[in-house]
Amino acid sequence: MSDKTAWQRVSIARELQRPKALDYINAIFEDFIELHGDRYFGDDKAIIGGIAKLNKIAVTVIGEQKGKNVKENMERNFGMPQPEGYRKALRLMKQAEKFKRPIITFIDTPGAYPGIGAEERGQGEAIAKNIMEMSSLKVPIICIIIGEGSSGGALAIGVGDSIIMLENAIYSILSPEGFASILYKDATKAKDAAENMKITANDLKKLGIIDKIIEEPEDGIKNNFEDVTQNIKKCLINTIKKLKKLSEEELLEQRYNKFRNM
Repeated sequence: MSDKTAWQRVSIARELQRPKALDYINAIFEDFIELHGDRYFGDDKAIIGGIAKLNKIAVTVIGEQKGKNVKENMERNFGMPQPEGYRKALRLMKQAEKFKRPIITFIDTPGAYPGIGAEERGQGEAIAKNIMEMSSLKVPIICIIIGEGSSGGALAIGVGDSIIMLENAIYSILSPEGFASILYKDATKAKDAAENMKITANDLKKLGIIDKIIEEPEDGIKNNFEDVTQNIKKCLINTIKKLKKLSEEELLEQRYNKFRNM
């Protein structure tokens, strides 16, 4: 495991060219079919989701999608979902439960979109409902933090039986800048905040918040993308096999205890 500061990992997690959810989905799964819309308001492009196959197992895949340039980021709202995005995710998760498909989520967001329209359409309620519903879904749920996992924007698709994190990803209650501006009244102290917040994979593994860390090559994921995706794929297949051995009651009890312990 490489020796980097928390702020260095924040910078790596936010890199524009770092692989995004769709890159992983297309590399890891076969026959991915994207599904659209929440059946209430519209289709939020900051969240993608659909059905796919993983080693011949039918799964539901959901991810927060950022862009790699300004145009893509405008289209994807910089990976900040609105209520319809979370409602789309929940619709797909309930569908997965109906057809007994494991759920895999890819987390990568600076946070839920805080705009007035999102608030008017029930942003807080949509996030809270997802957390509540995910806690009782009767199928295995695996969550992977691939970049930024910030605030309720991450938690809304982050209640899982197994939480996996890439080595240079971050997972926190809010951004280091937000933390610094609230606690220190000075957003320029974000580097100090990052260290104190315990947002790195190493810290979170020690605290029991996440279950597994997937190491990243020293020269970056994008230069060794195939190796990293193969490691993720193996981890997903093994985790699904373990979780499928549990009864519905055992699965729900284990998930409940996991989050109560946090």
